[in-house]
Amino acid sequence: MADRRLASADTAVESRLPSRYLTPVDLVAMFRLPSVETVYQWRRKRTGPRAFRVGRHLRFDPVDVRAWVDAQRKGVAA
Repeated sequence: MADRRLASADTAVESRLPSRYLTPVDLVAMFRLPSVETVYQWRRKRTGPRAFRVGRHLRFDPVDVRAWVDAQRKGVAA
């Protein structure tokens, strides 16, 4: 059951990854997070996908988000 949920979540995330840099709001929508504050907490705790600043704006590379999702899936499977 869990494998099926992970597979469907994996497909959903991959189909939603645009070719542009992502914002924290994009991550909230993609992962159905409670708020943008969750994304900022991940950054402070260094548990989320890699991000970088453009001026005062936080951005995520879709490739880094994909790598983070893959790493999370491996951690669950282990």
